[in-house]
Amino acid sequence: MQRRTFIASVAALPFVAGTAHAAGFTAIDITGASIGPDYQLFYTDGKPASLRDFKGKVVMLFFGFTQCPDVCPTALARAVEVKRLLGADGDKLQVVFVTVDPERDTAPLLTEYMRAFDPKFVAVRGNLEQTAKAAKDFKIFYRKVPSGSSYTMDHTALTYVFDANGKIRLAMKHAQTAQECAADLRLLMNPKKKPAS
Repeated sequence: MQRRTFIASVAALPFVAGTAHAAGFTAIDITGASIGPDYQLFYTDGKPASLRDFKGKVVMLFFGFTQCPDVCPTALARAVEVKRLLGADGDKLQVVFVTVDPERDTAPLLTEYMRAFDPKFVAVRGNLEQTAKAAKDFKIFYRKVPSGSSYTMDHTALTYVFDANGKIRLAMKHAQTAQECAADLRLLMNPKKKPAS
């Protein structure tokens, strides 16, 4: 993952809701952004996958690939810690991993990869065309980069967060700590009531 790719991807996001800290979030508040709003991919058991399947839960959505040497395992390990930090509210969180490398990321491999982090995390995949459409709809950049006799992938290192109503709310930067992410999710799960005037 090249740093310049990540920075360019962050700069390209349509920030419509104001500054990152407007509502007390560490993450970038992208409420109302024209990202997604859903994908047409498949779970590792072959069944059609949709973000609508997780209505009622807060979703952390990340695009990556299983052979990623650092960004993806770090993001997923952070998600494990975030879920732990949320305590009982961790049950209200769903982590979804979308592969940008469907040629190598087979369904069995993705199942094992998710299980290594948390059995309740899910992975989704599509063919090359479905993957390209999902990435475009979610404004995710990715590309193959030759590496020796094989290749690696450059890709956007953001984690999107959707609220329990399925609306996109946040873009978590890769540099955010698990503690910062957990605090942001608590704000989404338990919004402060505005005092009656």
